Amino acid sequence: MSRMKCALRTLFKTPFVTVIAIVSLALGIGANAAIFSCFNQMLLQSLTVPHPEQLVNLSAPGPKPGSQSCNQAGDCDAVFSYAMFRDLQKAQTDFAGIAAHRLFGVNLSFEHQTLNGEGMLVSGNYFQVLQLQPALGRLFDSNDDRLVGEAPVVVLSHGYWTSKFGGDANVLNKTIIINGQSLTIVGVAPRGFEGTTLGTRPEVFVPMTLRGTMQPGFRGWAERQSYSWYLFGRLRPGVQIEGARASLNAQYHAIINDVEAPLQRGMSDATLAKFRAKPIVVEPGGLGQSSTRSVARTPLLMLLSVTGFVLLIACANIANLLLARSAARASEMAVRLSIGASRARLVGQLLTESLLLALFGGIAGMFVAHWTLALIMSLMPAEAAQAMAFSISGTALLFAGVLTIGTGLLFGLFPALHSTRPDLVSTLKGLAGQPSGAKGAARFRLALATTQIALSMMLLAASGFFVKSLMNVSRVDLGIKVDNVITFGLSPELNAYKPEKTRLFFERLEDELHATPGVTGVTVALVPLLAGSNWGNDVSVQGFQGGPDVDSNSRFNEIGAGYFATMGVPLMSGREFTAGDGAAAPKVAIVNEEFVKKFNLGHDAVGKMMGSGSGYRSKQDTMIIGVAQNAKYSEVKRKAPPLFFRPYRQDKELGSASFYVRTSADPAQMASSVTSVVKRLDPNLPLENLKTLSQQVRDNTFLDRMMTTLSSLFAGLATLLAAVGLYGVLAYTVSQRTREIGLRMALGAAPWRVRSMVLKQVAWMTAVGGIIGLAGAIGLGRGAESLLFEMKGADPFVLTLSAVALSLVAITAGLVPAHRASRVDPMRALRDQ
Repeated sequence: MSRMKCALRTLFKTPFVTVIAIVSLALGIGANAAIFSCFNQMLLQSLTVPHPEQLVNLSAPGPKPGSQSCNQAGDCDAVFSYAMFRDLQKAQTDFAGIAAHRLFGVNLSFEHQTLNGEGMLVSGNYFQVLQLQPALGRLFDSNDDRLVGEAPVVVLSHGYWTSKFGGDANVLNKTIIINGQSLTIVGVAPRGFEGTTLGTRPEVFVPMTLRGTMQPGFRGWAERQSYSWYLFGRLRPGVQIEGARASLNAQYHAIINDVEAPLQRGMSDATLAKFRAKPIVVEPGGLGQSSTRSVARTPLLMLLSVTGFVLLIACANIANLLLARSAARASEMAVRLSIGASRARLVGQLLTESLLLALFGGIAGMFVAHWTLALIMSLMPAEAAQAMAFSISGTALLFAGVLTIGTGLLFGLFPALHSTRPDLVSTLKGLAGQPSGAKGAARFRLALATTQIALSMMLLAASGFFVKSLMNVSRVDLGIKVDNVITFGLSPELNAYKPEKTRLFFERLEDELHATPGVTGVTVALVPLLAGSNWGNDVSVQGFQGGPDVDSNSRFNEIGAGYFATMGVPLMSGREFTAGDGAAAPKVAIVNEEFVKKFNLGHDAVGKMMGSGSGYRSKQDTMIIGVAQNAKYSEVKRKAPPLFFRPYRQDKELGSASFYVRTSADPAQMASSVTSVVKRLDPNLPLENLKTLSQQVRDNTFLDRMMTTLSSLFAGLATLLAAVGLYGVLAYTVSQRTREIGLRMALGAAPWRVRSMVLKQVAWMTAVGGIIGLAGAIGLGRGAESLLFEMKGADPFVLTLSAVALSLVAITAGLVPAHRASRVDPMRALRDQ
């Protein structure tokens, strides 16, 4: 305790050094804790279930002829047909169970209030495989998915139960309306369980056999070419994943070759051979199933590296400060050693001071971490921010604690060892010269400052890469006029609307919105624009020779009348859809330039026939009536794909769509008017993702903006810390060389020569650090190339600009010490020394 009190008194004696050290550490530790919180939650955190290490995920890469439907749980290599799932359930021997699941959109109605959200269709053994126990009531079992369309029951998520039902235990056996169907509440999932897909929070769990009623139009129960279910399993105790993989593959190949291969039609021999040989992949599944991890891994690793470099710079700064302070305390240490204090005791005392600094910095760093997470959340789309809800977890606190202790030792050890070197004679002789070991300490300080410059160069370049990449993104020609447009989604089918009623509702809503003051255009799209959604089909086109291995796939959309005029997309030839292109009219389509190019339609696309469906031999029953200019489809950063459009009025299974309302006024002010129109037509139909189209574009590129903002913020911080460190080193060097400088000036050295002497040292340090940092920046850039748009990770313009910026900062940091050196009074310097 006496050592702690002594350390506190010492720190308070030099408040400037103490405050600078605490602030530097708080910024470094806080940034690292925040990014690690995201890293841990997205890449390391296991499912909140018993023994997650026993879980495995299943996937089936290879040819998948037919329809595929995948979502956030993984790409389309990971989905299986319902029939294959049931086959694997029966055939498996090394698993305690194999379960299936799939996300779906829900409209939840309870006590006359309807909300839009997410649900999860799950097999009856889903909760059993996860070994979960209910918080209330019961969870599903194998009796709840015996027959298609039966067991109208639902399990509520714990979060939905507490937020919407107030944790009422009397909710059991009550009825809730989901997508227009009445289901009985039989249980509540355990606290903390939010499904098995990262980045989603399902409010309800529904038996998979109710999919036909939850998603009207689904009929793929017996269809082996309808792939849409994600599978995972739990290994039996003692079974290794390698053995389970081999056993399951033997059973899978038997089903593929004996049952599914004979069903394939129009497949070439080479593709059929691949189909017969395709494996089933069994991988560790303790983290759940999610495509988010593959997207997040590289940016999070990059940000964690960047914040690590910032912390290293902060540690170097504090080590320099402590070295400077240790020189001032050299006589104190010498006296203590001379009267019998052991070196170990003095080192312990100095390390206690360092650890106290680190502790204060770590505590302040938690506030910085909270602010950093708030900044990250503000940069994310609202839906993603709500689903992820980043916070400082217990693991992140432990990480911050270890980081705090580690940094305290890192920046405190060398100064403590250096200042307690037992060379007493030269120190006690009169304090007339530099203390013993001063040259070694000076070299160490110069090395630390040079390292800071190198790391700053790396971070400045990394920031520059992302800034230029974002500039490239902002200059992308979308082919769409996004200003003054409001967009929102509606899913009447989730309120039990039949397709005909949905179509009539959409037509009426279009008319009502057109009549709203300030509205200049209204249109509809089945696939929301620039929202990451991709819908595609094989097509048959007049004059294009298809075949078993010929790519005849195209993206598509269903749109309203006047779509291209409303969205500002020019027609190259032909005409737009009109209200007359309805269900009773001949089938028509409009294609884009990429479609014309892919299917070799030349200048005569208008008037040709095409068809869409399962396979390249689909009936050509649709006339192309127009060619539209290319415009972005699902992603800002992807080129426009081959795309054909159909009128939504000709869709006999219409269930949902997105609306686009162009206004002459501020779109944000028009949002309430749009909401009022929808509520007047159906007060129980919730609007989905109401926002401006400009906001949708920003959401689509949020990762670019987040990486640019954070890397620039951290690079600026690192450069500021490096400049402070460089200033400190130079200022201390000038103070130590005051006698030498005074002698030089007494012998006739001009002030400009003294300034150039100091700045020359700056130049050498900047050159060495800059060259090292340049090499590191190139490596860092190459590692980040997958995140950059239309540029390489060794962009010469960015590297040059970063080097110039760093040089200016370094020169600025050196000007004050250089000027101070040139103002030394020779007589006073010689007399004082």
